[in-house]
Amino acid sequence: MNVGEMTPDWYSDWRDEAFEQLKVKNERLHKDFRLGTWPRYDYDLKTGKLLFSEEGTVKVIAEIQIAGTTSAKANNWLWAWANANLPGELLGDAKLVRSFGEKNGIDELARAYVTDGNNDLEPLGWELTGAMVRICNALGAYRSPSGEGGGLYLIIKRIGWAN
Repeated sequence: MNVGEMTPDWYSDWRDEAFEQLKVKNERLHKDFRLGTWPRYDYDLKTGKLLFSEEGTVKVIAEIQIAGTTSAKANNWLWAWANANLPGELLGDAKLVRSFGEKNGIDELARAYVTDGNNDLEPLGWELTGAMVRICNALGAYRSPSGEGGGLYLIIKRIGWAN
């Protein structure tokens, strides 16, 4: 949190709770759908799907929205709604987060870039994604490494076994 940022008193506890809720949700996804154990995953940003597979066979299909990305080079988080390279169909939930941030005076949810004083990007990415999962009532989240110390954070809206 940067000095001089606008944030209501309740937000810090609310964000911590959101992060704890995300951990529980992701543990459930791990237990029910073995997320985090599949040898391969692919995401398709055209169809909004995240596919987990084994030996060339898709086993689990998740419908996703994009939360945002971290960049080690820029040392920041970029919300998906502010990233012109991402498809508009997958940004609806990120825009809800921006509206929530604007309505409640929470700078880190309402502006495009967020930095972390310790340059600790992975926890920052998970915490902001946790806020999005809470606001949008998603099932959990997944982080895809995007190279150079960055990550693409996706929230899971629906999930099921591939038949």
